Amino acid sequence: MILCLFLNIYDELSTNLYNEGVSEVQYRIYGKTGDRVSVLGFGAMRLPMIENHVDMDLSIAIIRRSFDLGVNYVDSAVGYCNGESQIAVGKAVKGYRDKVFVSTKNHDKGTSGDEWQKLLDQSLERLEVDYIDFYHSHGLGWEEYTNMQGPGGPMERFRKAKEEGLIRHMCYSCHDSPENMMKLIDTGEFEGMLVQYNLLDRRNEEAIAYAHEKGMGVAIMGPIGGGRLVSPSEKLQGMVRDGAKSTPEVALRFVISNPNVTVALSGMNDMAMVEENIATASREEPMSDEERKQVLEILEESKRLADLYCTGCGYCMPCPSDVDIPRNFSAMNLYKVFGLKDLARDHYRRLGKHKKSDGTIVEAWASACIECEECEPKCPQKIHIIDQLKETHAALGEK
Repeated sequence: MILCLFLNIYDELSTNLYNEGVSEVQYRIYGKTGDRVSVLGFGAMRLPMIENHVDMDLSIAIIRRSFDLGVNYVDSAVGYCNGESQIAVGKAVKGYRDKVFVSTKNHDKGTSGDEWQKLLDQSLERLEVDYIDFYHSHGLGWEEYTNMQGPGGPMERFRKAKEEGLIRHMCYSCHDSPENMMKLIDTGEFEGMLVQYNLLDRRNEEAIAYAHEKGMGVAIMGPIGGGRLVSPSEKLQGMVRDGAKSTPEVALRFVISNPNVTVALSGMNDMAMVEENIATASREEPMSDEERKQVLEILEESKRLADLYCTGCGYCMPCPSDVDIPRNFSAMNLYKVFGLKDLARDHYRRLGKHKKSDGTIVEAWASACIECEECEPKCPQKIHIIDQLKETHAALGEK
């Protein structure tokens, strides 16, 4: 009761603030479908939880707040939030169904169309909808796609579900190589794809451009690097001329400034995050062409510096003292190259004491180095590994 009263008051106040100062969210056409979707989508993978269960009242209020501010694309999956994400999305969509696009996924990759169908039916029931707008084969790779073919198989059911109107658009999410992503694009089966893309991970950029060229919609997961770009970075925030209030703002602006991207999914789990992301997605020009060019140049230079520091090839391993040299240097790259010191320290801390397969407890962080010098002759980059391990511990170790 108290929560509902608070949310009603908050909604009234924030609506007034929105009407006074926040511009309209930008929209793009999703491939050849003709659907006009918001450049910011609500990713319902990290809804607020209470003791391993979705906080339904708060989650519904947050999702609906995003709808009220112009977001019209919400994405979920069968397994998100211990199986309760779809339920929360279904409840939130009530009263908004004609205004929003529902996206979800089917993770079955077997050979039985019946098993695939069960998951579709389950999703329709959980979401309490008659049809799903964007239905994705979850985590589809080229090998899985070929295995799902055949009479009565999942792909046949996928096509039939569209013919029957249970789904409107056939899509896939993918973590396969960019080359295999492009093979999936070339099948002509799909109207859209959902892939990883952010400031720290641009390997799918070519596949994203290719999908757009072929008339597909492109949704992005992990625009904030799965949380890695939450860590403050003056270096990243300084990449845009008009400044940015936070590193996530820069990250989101970078992703949606790519003209080949249709919608970027953000896992928003509080009202403040919704408000901040809405403000970012309301910019008519997230980054100018000149700014984006400068950012890309900085990123290329950063990558060059990171490769000079350590490419992660692993030739220096194994270490007799069990120091995980590549992971230590990977943490240091986050700090030295991108200025993400808090995140770098967190990665370094996780390299602490851990158990090996034989049961012995070892320390993998840089401070465990005994300067035996076995690693340095193996390094193709000719890195002074011992000195840089000392530098890593001095910068990222406990003070």
